[in-house]
Amino acid sequence: MATTRIIISGTVDLPPENIEAAMAAAKPLIEGGLTEKGCLDYDWCPDPLNPGRIRVFERWESEADLKAHFEDHWYLDMRDALGSFGILGAETFKYRVDIQEPVYDETMTPRADFFTAT
Repeated sequence: MATTRIIISGTVDLPPENIEAAMAAAKPLIEGGLTEKGCLDYDWCPDPLNPGRIRVFERWESEADLKAHFEDHWYLDMRDALGSFGILGAETFKYRVDIQEPVYDETMTPRADFFTAT
């Protein structure tokens, strides 16, 4: 069976004055999330152009791994921790990846088309 890859991408907006404390509280939870089965990336970082905004980027091996994450204390604790800093808005989406390939071809030319797909 082929591996399913899932990407989570989104934003969480907090009052700008809370971003530093929120990221400090999130750090051990991010580190914990990275230890979960099927977690390929678990990145939460302040947006340099939007004060108070956190950019979320995650990659998961499978739906089962993502489901387990949503039931794990790392996810639940992150939700509660960020909530304590006054979430003003949040928008996150999940994407199922059906093809993956490099941006650059063998000549080091960046390509927008999926050149390895047949």
